[in-house]
Amino acid sequence: MKGFVPRPFGRPVPPALVVWLALIWVMLWGEVSVGTVLGGLLTGAITTWLLPLPALDPGIRIRPLKAVSFLLWFTADLVNSTARVVLWVLRTGSPPSGIVRVRLRTSSESMIMMIMVAVSTVPGSLVLEAHPDRRELVLHVLGRTGDLTSLAQRDVSGLESRIVSAFGTRADREELR
Repeated sequence: MKGFVPRPFGRPVPPALVVWLALIWVMLWGEVSVGTVLGGLLTGAITTWLLPLPALDPGIRIRPLKAVSFLLWFTADLVNSTARVVLWVLRTGSPPSGIVRVRLRTSSESMIMMIMVAVSTVPGSLVLEAHPDRRELVLHVLGRTGDLTSLAQRDVSGLESRIVSAFGTRADREELR
C-alpha cells in the first residue's frame, strides 16, 4: 500500500499534499476544530483534483548519514572561513583576492545549484558566474594566499563530492567516479 494515490474519476489526489493544504487551511482560519480540519481536507482534495500538479523529480536524494556528515563538515568550514576573513579584516592593507574559474564534474542542475549556494554561503567566496553547459563556475575568492586557482579547484571539488554524495542521485554519484 506504500505510495497509494487515490484516483477519483481517473485523476490523482496525493494524500500528503491534501494534508499539507488542510494544515495551511487550518492555519489561515486560526482555529483547530473538526469543521476547519474537515473543510481543509475537502478543499485540499478538490483543489488537487481540479488542479493536478505535474510529476517532478528535483534530482535530489537524501542519504541521512552522508547529509549529517556534510552538514558537520560545512559548519566547520563556515567557522574556519569566517575566522580567516576576520583575520584579514583586522590586518592593515587589503586582503589578497582574485577571480578564478573552476571546473565541476557534475552535470546535474540540482547539484550545481546546491554547490553554488554552498560556495556563496561560505565567507570569502562568491559565485560570480555559472556556466552549467560547460560545467564551470567563476568565483571571487578573498583572503587566500598562494595559487588561488588550485586552492579554489580543490575546495570546490571537495565540496562537490560531499554534496553529490549526500544529495545526488545514483547517476550523479557515478558521474564523479
